[in-house]
Amino acid sequence: MQAHDLSAGGDVLARVHGTAREAARLHGLPDAEVTLINVSENATYRVDDPATGRRSILRVHRLGYHSTTAILSELAWLEALRREAGIATPSVLPAPGGRRVLTVPGAQPRDCVMFEFLPGTEPPRERLVPDFERLGALTARMHRHARSWRPPSWFTRFHWDHDAALGAESRWGRWQDGTGVDPEVSAVLGRLDGELRERLRRFGRSPERYGLIHADLRLANLLVTDDGPPSVIDFDDCGFGWRLYDLAAALSFIEHDPQAPEMVASWVRGYRTVLDLPAEDEAEIWTFVMFRRLLLVAWIGTHTGADIAAELGAGYTEGTCELAERYLSGRMEGPG
Repeated sequence: MQAHDLSAGGDVLARVHGTAREAARLHGLPDAEVTLINVSENATYRVDDPATGRRSILRVHRLGYHSTTAILSELAWLEALRREAGIATPSVLPAPGGRRVLTVPGAQPRDCVMFEFLPGTEPPRERLVPDFERLGALTARMHRHARSWRPPSWFTRFHWDHDAALGAESRWGRWQDGTGVDPEVSAVLGRLDGELRERLRRFGRSPERYGLIHADLRLANLLVTDDGPPSVIDFDDCGFGWRLYDLAAALSFIEHDPQAPEMVASWVRGYRTVLDLPAEDEAEIWTFVMFRRLLLVAWIGTHTGADIAAELGAGYTEGTCELAERYLSGRMEGPG
């Protein structure tokens, strides 16, 4: 697992900001105001053009996470979803000459993508339960498209199976190195990891259960307005995984919320308005929620530059242990 270069501190971010300004110039916006929005896997900027008043979104990619072909693959599915399935996704704004992925030269060349700015805000917390029903239906529409879509021959995205997430590859780092993982915590999470590994093995990877997914459908990646369906953004982690992982990702950082069981039930109701979800699949939902939760323990430990990682810290690990004990004893359906 390569270290997350954007977590390295101010000097790196200063250079990345310079890359963002150069990317805006190469897009024909030499006088644009470039403002950092957030840092997660990548650095995301708002680009405001004073000449036209237009606003766009620029993503500056971290080093070593995706190849240029993998980024183009992400954009291919994002655009196919909008064109063929009516999913509201942001349009890619090509650079002059038509390049959708712009490699900005420098000592460390970085890939950049410019997107249209979409209106809307993250779904409000007070509407979580009803909004999860809408999200379930939206997710099922995306899954339905992925099942029938024929990607281009060069399409390549990584997997979100146990080995990639928690095993030998540990794409976001090892949970053992997470914040606040002492020997006592390690024993609890080790039992959780072992149980997850076995249950996922038994669950299997049939095409009905495993395929192309968004893999990060959390609230921060949805934009809602007063009218119209939610927009889906940030497909940077899309790849091949269990379809129920999309529900688990939607609960990211709020898995312990007392309303979580209601949110899950609401999501399932919405999903079933579009696609079947067998009872035996529904019975394993909390396996995927805990799979994602353990992965996020690792993510927090390797993404110290992300605001939410700094905010959650060791408290998230402690909460994961509490959820793990409930999961391992079969007490996940009711509020904690």
